Amino acid sequence: MNQQRLIETFIELVKIDSESGNERQIADHLKELYSGLGFDVVEDDTQKKTGFGAGNLIMKLKGSTDQDTVLLSCHMDTVTPGNNIKPIITDDIIHTDGTTILGADDKAGIAVMVESIRTIQEENIPHGDIEVVISVGEESHLIGASVLDGAQFNAQFGYALDAGNAVGTIVNQAPTNATLNVEITGVTAHAGVAPENGVSAINIAARAISNMKLGRIDAETTANIGTIDGGSRTNIVAEKCMIVAEARSLVASKMEAQVTHMKEAFLTAAAELGGEAKIDVKVNYPAFHVDKESKAIKIASQAAQNIGRTAKVVSNGGGSDANFINKFVPTVVLAVGYQDIHTVNEKMPIAELTKLTEQVIEIIKLV
Repeated sequence: MNQQRLIETFIELVKIDSESGNERQIADHLKELYSGLGFDVVEDDTQKKTGFGAGNLIMKLKGSTDQDTVLLSCHMDTVTPGNNIKPIITDDIIHTDGTTILGADDKAGIAVMVESIRTIQEENIPHGDIEVVISVGEESHLIGASVLDGAQFNAQFGYALDAGNAVGTIVNQAPTNATLNVEITGVTAHAGVAPENGVSAINIAARAISNMKLGRIDAETTANIGTIDGGSRTNIVAEKCMIVAEARSLVASKMEAQVTHMKEAFLTAAAELGGEAKIDVKVNYPAFHVDKESKAIKIASQAAQNIGRTAKVVSNGGGSDANFINKFVPTVVLAVGYQDIHTVNEKMPIAELTKLTEQVIEIIKLV
């Protein structure tokens, strides 16, 4: 592999603005890039469904052998603030000037895929068919992956390059996630003249939340109150209060039980205090679990050992495109080694970028 070329590819990618929902420029760049590598490139028509800046990119490279077909996955969008990124290299760490994110999540993964393909082509490494999916809207509840058509893929197993641990780590399970949007209605009144005539929606919310199990529920389940917005002035008993919360678990039934518990807490508090609670629940993505004895994990583990890393199979508390891709291709998540993602302190160690490229090349050899 060519480390300098890998770095240059990564820097080129992060300089392209691609905040979630505005993927058109990066999608066009990637279509041209992968076409130049010999891939059959298709942009699916899901932009009509998602309303995002582009469709997902589905790209296929014909192999030179009859080895298994492998799927590689990344996402092209970033969180904010992700425009006008200025990458800087200091002590073999790529970072920014502190005004934006870096976008290693997940452009490091894309750069690794590109350099891996270039290397196997330059070194004439035998390989089976390679399928690549680069999604839109991953940072917006995996919206691009949620509308992928599984019939487009023939891979026997896959790897999503999108986890923050040290390279060598393999994520084999991740949770399902649900969002609760809650609207609490009380009774307005003058807070100084006749507060007894009012029912504070904020008080209802406070009672409900105080009666909830939140945070770490058990080893597989978490819950959180994300935002609260209510009231207008100190001299008015608050008529409305809006809450956004979430529950997630590696076990779907546990997530559902936690959601039920949270709903009951809101409804009970509203009934006790004389208000009303309306609750909308949306399941954002399913859980996934790939057996530790699967071929995907055995190959990734051997590849990690071949590059001098210790393979470690772990579960993850966050979602990725693998949550949806697992519906049609058994897929694990490979650690990229990026640090402090979703912050202006985001960093990409060059050593980790290099090691992941080595691991992906080894995977392609071992398939």
